[in-house]
Amino acid sequence: MLLGLFWKIRHVLGIVYVSGLLAVVLNPVVMRIGRVRIRGRSMPKPFAVVTLVVGIVLGLFLLCWFGLPPILNDFRNFLTDAPGRLPALLARLQSIPMADKIGLTHVNDRLASTMETFAGYIFNSLPQWAEHLLDILTTTILCVYFILEGQEVYDYFLSLVVPKSRARLANTLLVAEERVSRWLIGQLMLMLLVAIYSIIAFRILNVRYFLLLGVLMGLTNIIPVAGNLVTIILIALIAAADSFTKAGLVILAYLIYIQLENAFLIPRIMRSSVDLMGVTVLIALLMGTAISGIPGALVAVPTAAIIVVFSNEYLVQHQDPNRLSVLD
Repeated sequence: MLLGLFWKIRHVLGIVYVSGLLAVVLNPVVMRIGRVRIRGRSMPKPFAVVTLVVGIVLGLFLLCWFGLPPILNDFRNFLTDAPGRLPALLARLQSIPMADKIGLTHVNDRLASTMETFAGYIFNSLPQWAEHLLDILTTTILCVYFILEGQEVYDYFLSLVVPKSRARLANTLLVAEERVSRWLIGQLMLMLLVAIYSIIAFRILNVRYFLLLGVLMGLTNIIPVAGNLVTIILIALIAAADSFTKAGLVILAYLIYIQLENAFLIPRIMRSSVDLMGVTVLIALLMGTAISGIPGALVAVPTAAIIVVFSNEYLVQHQDPNRLSVLD
């Protein structure tokens, strides 16, 4: 009965959970803003939250004002050029040896059917996109409430625990909060790095719409594994309209980045941030995707980090006798 109730309200619980994670990450920023003294007085927390929101909105406005026009120009050129460049790409694909054996000779008909299906899907899914926008708005409002009233909720939650265990739980929650904050910072750094690398690499390779595609690589990096993989396939197809050599170089540039990311960036940015084994991250992604699709994949890693923190504190049998005497 209880599990059935949780399953029915899992969508609402997901929104509350994501809002809580964002509040955990943003609350230290609000605290730092609140410590700024104006005429000898600290800024009240509501004003600190308003300052943060205004700063985020202003930052997004400036980003769109200066960065969006060239990206939109690339996107407009892409939509204009696509109908004329698609036949050339299909002709190149059909010139591949044994194209008839692997079905490339009928790729034009299949592509037309796919585009019709995709257009129908976009039209039919407009109500779902409206629901997603409402979820984002709800998450934002809940996040603000959690920041403003988070301390009261936190104190009430701790009051439900027996006094002798409160200090231990409070310390564990502080460690989990730090892990989640470091994860988000690390994820944003990876998104920025892959965007910069992609823009430079695509510009050197003279790939059309390199700015748009580089930004797209950065944005889709937030979707673990699948995000960049799907995007690079699209970019390779766009490059293949010019030449297969360029498409191959695009894939090669992506593979070079993957090696750089796995060997250098992830160990120093993400692994040091969340302190998770690779197999743990993979299992978390699989479970998060199975439970809630892309939103589940987005929160899978920080959730796994929180679970590991509590497991290390309450489940792992430590060998240090001093630690055992303290925890017991």
